[in-house]
Amino acid sequence: MENNFLVSTDHDKLDIDMIYAYLSNQAYWSKGRSRSVVEKSIANSLCFGIYHPNGQQVGFARVVTDYAVFAWLMDVFILEEHRGCGLGKLLVAYILEHPDLQNLKRWGLLTAAAHNLYQLYGFSPIASPEWYMELVNPSIE
Repeated sequence: MENNFLVSTDHDKLDIDMIYAYLSNQAYWSKGRSRSVVEKSIANSLCFGIYHPNGQQVGFARVVTDYAVFAWLMDVFILEEHRGCGLGKLLVAYILEHPDLQNLKRWGLLTAAAHNLYQLYGFSPIASPEWYMELVNPSIE
């Protein structure tokens, strides 16, 4: 526990209702995401919750990884009323220090608004964007 906030990977502590509400209604990257998709993504990811001393979950992130070569950081958020006091930094630092995520060759993430946060931890724009390709299916939520 740091700053009296706890970061945990315990799936049983996750407030699925809060996570779903935020991702489906507030996050610019996932508006309209269905509850079943949120639940499936949580079930198949290494998830991190950040908790107020009173036990309330105030933030979330998840990592999709093979635990050997690559990790993708996703769905990172701190509830609005708890922003501005370093909780995003605490959460990202905890994730990057997690013992199961050490010695990975590459990390990835997408962000439209938090470049400064991630740059503090060594993230940078893609060095060789011409190597990257994507397949996006706009008909899937």
